[in-house]
Amino acid sequence: MPAVLARFDAEEAAAGTVGVGPHPQPWPTDERLDRELLAHGDRRNVVDGYRYWTEAAIVADLDARRQPFHVAVENWQHDLNIGTVVRNANAFNAAGVHIIGKRRWNRRGAMATDRYLSVTHHETVDGFVSWARDAGLTVVGIDNLPGAVPIDARPLPERAVLVFGQEGPGLSAEMAAACTVICEITQQGSTRSLNAGVASGIAMYAWTRSHGGEGPGSTS
Repeated sequence: MPAVLARFDAEEAAAGTVGVGPHPQPWPTDERLDRELLAHGDRRNVVDGYRYWTEAAIVADLDARRQPFHVAVENWQHDLNIGTVVRNANAFNAAGVHIIGKRRWNRRGAMATDRYLSVTHHETVDGFVSWARDAGLTVVGIDNLPGAVPIDARPLPERAVLVFGQEGPGLSAEMAAACTVICEITQQGSTRSLNAGVASGIAMYAWTRSHGGEGPGSTS
């Protein structure tokens, strides 16, 4: 029985392993590839098109295809959902993530995706709004406040920064007043609101539905 249990444990461990092992010889000569990863395997949380690429090469390819929208989160109470927001922003190749309020956030939920895009801190709402205006971005709040427009009622602005509030209280009154428009995600159930991390993924997908974008490069 111990041998059988050990085999089961080994099979489960193998099934849960992500990525790829060492690259077969001879190695490709693409300068974007990392020789250490080719030799030992690539277990990072990246799409197959970026397997064995150096981190710098991945960032350069993403930079060439950045979408013209940003994402911002108010972080007045150390919101644990920020890692998920960052991970979603990377998945949709947002131009950047902005954290307003407290600088510190839990990076565990980002699954190392913060290495592949910029994360900028703004101490105050005023400072953030000034930056957005200087950058020519429309400030779009995502919250279910009275008077909010359903997010699927019209396309989101192409050059926009999507702002999400603190989990629970939502957008602060100061931030809501600074938004050009506030959009809500249509719901049919009984819950009052969505998790901030979930809401960010839906909103970014809604933006992509309107404006599209190219997928990652390939080593072929």
